[in-house]
Amino acid sequence: MGYIVRKMAKKQAEDISTWKYAESYSIYDMDGSKEILDELLDGPYYAVTNEKDELIGYFCFGGAAQAPGGKQCGAYLGYDAIDIGLGMRPDLTGKGRGLNFLYKGLEFAKETFSSTNIRLTVATFNKRAIKIYEKSGFKKEKIFKSKTKKGDLEFMLMSIRFNL
Repeated sequence: MGYIVRKMAKKQAEDISTWKYAESYSIYDMDGSKEILDELLDGPYYAVTNEKDELIGYFCFGGAAQAPGGKQCGAYLGYDAIDIGLGMRPDLTGKGRGLNFLYKGLEFAKETFSSTNIRLTVATFNKRAIKIYEKSGFKKEKIFKSKTKKGDLEFMLMSIRFNL
């Protein structure tokens, strides 16, 4: 399946802002608020569609992809990297599509930001995502705690280096 990445449109942002995931992944839920919508439209967010223009997910980059508590504890200091965040439409998760989706985001990041270092932040309970990240070549790094709407959670930084 081919993925198309482009700047977020209002309708896509509206859809994404109301996504709800299965309970164990509900920390990734969005609440449909104006703040969330504004962030999706004003920040470095990109919608991902298929060839039929159906919304598949999104990518975000830079500070938008970092866990807020990571900055406060210094987790993002130490080397130059572009941060990537991603989300797939809830009904598409857990169906073996994650690796190709991630590859598209990595390809887009390399081309758009000319970065050889790409970093991501993942909740340590999210074993499904961690497995995909490791399979694609990401290496585990720092672990830190961050406050979330669901309480304190443990997060892990993972990174990958490319030769351009």
